[in-house]
Amino acid sequence: VQLQASGGGLVQPGGSLRLSCAASGSTLNIIRMGWYRQAPGKQRELVATITNAGLTNYADSVGGRFTISRDDAKNTVYLQMNSLKPEDTAVYYCNTMTRNRGIYFDYWGQGTQVTVSS
Repeated sequence: VQLQASGGGLVQPGGSLRLSCAASGSTLNIIRMGWYRQAPGKQRELVATITNAGLTNYADSVGGRFTISRDDAKNTVYLQMNSLKPEDTAVYYCNTMTRNRGIYFDYWGQGTQVTVSS
């Protein structure tokens, strides 16, 4: 599976951005898609995930501000980020999990920079 992320950039505090991630390749085995982020000097952390059934999971720090969604026809996952804060500044990575014959795999996109600053 190949992942192509886009939509990062520079935004002022309180602003909004929408990230997109398109999957290609062996997409039939995808069971979950999501976003992680890594700020300088910190470990990569979960932001939000969404399963094939539409079940979502969010980090406490983004709940109520970020919304994850997916378009299965386009094999694309989106992250709508509102009320952005400087602490949301990080490289955001698209992630997908596949399951094939009981074996799980994680795939990662190239990362897109989000900077929240005035």
